[in-house]
Amino acid sequence: MPEKKILVIDDDTKLQELLKQYLSNREYIVFSHFTGSNVEDKIQSVQPDLIVLDIMLPNKSGLEILKEIRSTSNIPILILTARGDDADRIVGLELGSDDYLPKPFNPRELDARIRAILRRFNANVNNSSTTNSILTIGDINFDRIQRTLKYKSKEIDLSSAEADIFTVLSSDCDKIFTRDEIMNSTKGRDFMGFERSIDVHVSKLRMKMEEIGAGSNRIQTIWGKGYRFLKELKT
Repeated sequence: MPEKKILVIDDDTKLQELLKQYLSNREYIVFSHFTGSNVEDKIQSVQPDLIVLDIMLPNKSGLEILKEIRSTSNIPILILTARGDDADRIVGLELGSDDYLPKPFNPRELDARIRAILRRFNANVNNSSTTNSILTIGDINFDRIQRTLKYKSKEIDLSSAEADIFTVLSSDCDKIFTRDEIMNSTKGRDFMGFERSIDVHVSKLRMKMEEIGAGSNRIQTIWGKGYRFLKELKT
């Protein structure tokens, strides 16, 4: 497998040095950025395969940067948060991060999470390349490569977590999927023990469907059981 490019955005110089040394030894090409300024230019010059993004940055917050990136790109992003700060984790998930890791952390765990994200991302691309990348579910078109939902003339991007969950729910419309089934079907996506993170992703997915007019009530919560996706819009 070709070396993957990782862009680490963090103002902690010691952590940057540690991660660059550790990840470089694991066949990544590591680039560093130390501020919230000029992130877009850095991304354009590096063209990374994944971004590790700290929430606390000078000049601009990591959450604001995450929101800006997600407005134009579906590149995998792992955010670094303060330990125990549930608010940042929830907002990060809502804004489209693929995973998160609280500080301080073991670099080995970061490596494992990066590999898991890239494995899922590459699997989605490879699977889509051998079949039609556009999946039609009723009146919704889902592009599995671009991770976009289209309803009539409106289109919206999904994060990788949202795309994974949508893929599972739409694979068998009207069937109820438990949270465990969703996690198992998304190739063991690790929700980091944050038991309601699936709910956060589903909530965000509903908001995006509502935004394009596809109806937030297409994804139903079945209390005590899980979720199901309705093929037809209920009015």
